[in-house]
Amino acid sequence: MKHSVTNKWIPLFIFAILFLTSCAPGNIRFDEAPAGFLMGLWHGFISLFTFIISLFTNDVGIYEVNNSGWSYNLGFILGIMFFYGGGTKGGSRKWK
Repeated sequence: MKHSVTNKWIPLFIFAILFLTSCAPGNIRFDEAPAGFLMGLWHGFISLFTFIISLFTNDVGIYEVNNSGWSYNLGFILGIMFFYGGGTKGGSRKWK
Protein backbone atom coordinates (compact mmCIF):
# COMPACT_ATOMS: atom_id res chain seq x y z
CA MET A 1 0.00 0.00 0.00
CA LYS A 2 1.45 3.35 -1.03
CA HIS A 3 1.42 6.31 1.30
CA SER A 4 0.15 9.59 0.02
CA VAL A 5 2.78 12.24 -0.58
CA THR A 6 0.85 14.72 1.56
CA ASN A 7 0.94 12.38 4.57
CA LYS A 8 4.72 12.78 4.71
CA TRP A 9 4.48 16.55 4.96
CA ILE A 10 1.85 16.78 7.72
CA PRO A 11 4.26 16.22 10.66
CA LEU A 12 6.73 18.67 9.14
CA PHE A 13 3.98 21.26 8.69
CA ILE A 14 2.83 20.85 12.31
CA PHE A 15 6.41 21.15 13.55
CA ALA A 16 6.96 24.26 11.44
CA ILE A 17 3.85 25.96 12.85
CA LEU A 18 4.85 25.16 16.41
CA PHE A 19 8.39 26.36 15.77
CA LEU A 20 7.33 29.58 14.07
CA THR A 21 4.88 30.55 16.79
CA SER A 22 7.20 29.75 19.69
CA CYS A 23 8.23 33.39 19.99
CA ALA A 24 5.04 35.08 18.87
CA PRO A 25 4.16 38.68 19.82
CA GLY A 26 2.61 39.21 23.21
CA ASN A 27 5.23 37.06 24.90
CA ILE A 28 5.94 37.79 28.57
CA ARG A 29 9.67 38.24 27.88
CA PHE A 30 9.05 41.67 26.32
CA ASP A 31 7.83 43.07 29.64
CA GLU A 32 11.43 43.71 30.76
CA ALA A 33 13.04 44.77 27.48
CA PRO A 34 11.06 46.10 24.51
CA ALA A 35 11.08 44.28 21.18
CA GLY A 36 13.47 45.79 18.62
CA PHE A 37 14.06 45.65 14.88
CA LEU A 38 14.93 41.94 14.64
CA MET A 39 11.90 40.88 16.66
CA GLY A 40 9.75 43.15 14.49
CA LEU A 41 11.16 41.44 11.42
CA TRP A 42 10.44 38.03 12.94
CA HIS A 43 6.91 39.03 13.98
CA GLY A 44 6.28 40.22 10.42
CA PHE A 45 7.40 36.84 9.05
CA ILE A 46 5.10 34.89 11.35
CA SER A 47 2.15 37.30 11.13
CA LEU A 48 -0.06 34.84 9.23
CA PHE A 49 0.46 32.10 11.81
CA THR A 50 -0.05 34.42 14.76
CA PHE A 51 -3.22 35.80 13.17
CA ILE A 52 -4.69 32.31 12.87
CA ILE A 53 -3.74 31.47 16.47
CA SER A 54 -5.08 34.81 17.74
CA LEU A 55 -8.51 33.88 16.40
CA PHE A 56 -8.70 31.03 18.92
CA THR A 57 -6.87 32.46 21.95
CA ASN A 58 -6.45 35.78 23.71
CA ASP A 59 -2.87 35.03 24.78
CA VAL A 60 -1.27 35.70 21.38
CA GLY A 61 -1.37 39.00 19.54
CA ILE A 62 -0.21 39.90 16.05
CA TYR A 63 1.70 43.02 17.05
CA GLU A 64 3.97 43.45 20.08
CA VAL A 65 2.69 46.41 22.07
CA ASN A 66 5.87 46.82 24.16
CA ASN A 67 8.27 47.70 21.34
CA SER A 68 11.16 50.08 20.74
CA GLY A 69 9.20 52.37 18.38
CA TRP A 70 10.09 53.10 14.78
CA SER A 71 12.74 50.35 14.52
CA TYR A 72 10.24 47.65 15.54
CA ASN A 73 7.66 49.08 13.14
CA LEU A 74 10.19 49.11 10.29
CA GLY A 75 11.17 45.49 10.99
CA PHE A 76 7.51 44.46 11.21
CA ILE A 77 6.63 46.07 7.87
CA LEU A 78 9.74 44.62 6.17
CA GLY A 79 8.94 41.17 7.58
CA ILE A 80 5.41 41.35 6.20
CA MET A 81 6.72 42.55 2.83
CA PHE A 82 9.31 39.75 2.60
CA PHE A 83 6.86 37.03 3.66
CA TYR A 84 3.97 38.08 1.42
CA GLY A 85 6.04 39.08 -1.60
CA GLY A 86 6.09 42.86 -1.22
CA GLY A 87 3.98 43.55 -4.30
CA THR A 88 6.63 42.36 -6.74
CA LYS A 89 4.52 39.51 -8.06
CA GLY A 90 2.01 41.82 -9.73
CA GLY A 91 4.67 43.90 -11.44
CA SER A 92 6.56 40.97 -12.90
CA ARG A 93 3.97 40.03 -15.53
CA LYS A 94 4.85 40.84 -19.10
CA TRP A 95 2.58 43.17 -21.00
CA LYS A 96 1.17 41.89 -24.27
